[in-house]
Amino acid sequence: MSERPNFRELWLKQITGLTGAALVVFWGFYSVDHFWTGADADWAASDPLSRYLMFDADRLTDAVSSLAGVIAAVFGIVITVVRIIVQFSANRYTGVTRMFFQDRLNNSVMAYYIIVCVCGVWLSASLQGDYVPRAALLAMLMMTTVGLVLMAPYFAYVFWFLEPMNIIIRIRRQALTIIGGAATELSPGSRNDDQATVLTAMEELTDITSNSISGRDKIIASGSVDALKDLAIGYLDVKSTLPDIWFEVGEGIARNPDFVAMDSESLTDLVTRRSWVEWKVMRQYLGIYNEALSTMRDINYLIAIDTRYIGEAAVKAGDKELISLVFRFMNSYLRATLNAKDVRTAYNVLNQYRLLIEAMLNNGNGAAALEGVKHMKYYGHVSFDMKLTFVTETAAFDVAAICELAHELGAVEELEMLAEFLELDRPLLVRSQEKGLLGVRKAQVKLAAYYLLNDDEAKALMIFDDMKNEPRERLYAIRQQLEGVESKDFWEIIDRGRNFEFMPAEQRECMNVFFGWMEIESRPSAPPGAH
Repeated sequence: MSERPNFRELWLKQITGLTGAALVVFWGFYSVDHFWTGADADWAASDPLSRYLMFDADRLTDAVSSLAGVIAAVFGIVITVVRIIVQFSANRYTGVTRMFFQDRLNNSVMAYYIIVCVCGVWLSASLQGDYVPRAALLAMLMMTTVGLVLMAPYFAYVFWFLEPMNIIIRIRRQALTIIGGAATELSPGSRNDDQATVLTAMEELTDITSNSISGRDKIIASGSVDALKDLAIGYLDVKSTLPDIWFEVGEGIARNPDFVAMDSESLTDLVTRRSWVEWKVMRQYLGIYNEALSTMRDINYLIAIDTRYIGEAAVKAGDKELISLVFRFMNSYLRATLNAKDVRTAYNVLNQYRLLIEAMLNNGNGAAALEGVKHMKYYGHVSFDMKLTFVTETAAFDVAAICELAHELGAVEELEMLAEFLELDRPLLVRSQEKGLLGVRKAQVKLAAYYLLNDDEAKALMIFDDMKNEPRERLYAIRQQLEGVESKDFWEIIDRGRNFEFMPAEQRECMNVFFGWMEIESRPSAPPGAH
């Protein structure tokens, strides 16, 4: 995203340069005329400036009137060009017109042209007989000159001002400024307006995203999605300083369609949990997510990433209510994805879910991490029942990775996580689910090998007890497929960058111990298999 340039310095350079160049050209040719082409005895000893300033009132009347007309015409050009550009942007992005007229620089430029036009009109009526108001005339000449050269830098500023990414930045900053002001001074009257302004900012960002998705403009859509995340995280930074009145449901919230549709109990819960801002941000995310599922899946992945960032910020802030809210929305993303049978998007969302849970473990919040593991197990079951077996397999390897991290960190919830993991496998209902069940069991074998490598035989035996009644042919297939994976890199480009089933050599050796307990020997010709 482009940041605001230093327009004071930039405009000073441009206006000074253009004005200087124009004056140098004019005075160069005027001096040539003075000394050579227009030279006469009366002016031979004078300098060009003195000759120029000897205004003739009889001949100046028409020139002064034309001067006023020139600046008025320039003002008309500026207004016409700006109106077209602003109207074009306003048709695509909500709130552009309001932002344009709230900008001080835009108002200053318009005020400048109006002042110069008025001065020109008054100057045209100030000539009396032989009297020439030289100071006023010279001032008008300079102001008209500046008005002419101002067009170029001002048009550049307008184009910069209306760039979509800058509109997005401006909306986010305005909302955070309102929130920051509420932290220092807030009354019941101003609260309603401030809450309405913040809600409007979120919805404007959502509108920009929706329009960009419709227009297949991924860069702008991504920018507005990220802006919502930045707004939520910036809000968390000041949330603890906000007065209690901010978290109450004012008229600015109550009239909003998303809140009107909620039942009174849910609305009361938002007040009690002090989370209406975060709820609204992620409610916008859920709407965008459903819209992008069939048209721009990269946005779905970005929403999952940004929701994870919000969750990680909540973990650092110790905001348990927000952590719970993040889980609910991540679960909603998964539900919508599974209903759409979009396996690739589910694969990506589960990756972010795992990273979120790992962040919780690293922050010492094992209880929240355990809750996340339970959710992942549930959606692993749902995907298995829906015959989306690759999603089930993905969930299994992700939960196994979480169990490994819990073991490394010595989390007290590790045993409960392992127990949840061992409930992930389900009996086959149809033959097509065999691959999914194999995937879950392979993840369990890989975790058992990890435990053996780290001298934790007790947990490896828990996995053995859970698997010992598996059909021998299935166990042989699991061993063959795991032994066939020798590279950590998958043979296609994938977002995770690592083969699920790959194990370092030391861990693979431990797998031999695990299968030795089951008396499952390695067959000599194991076909390569990987994910």
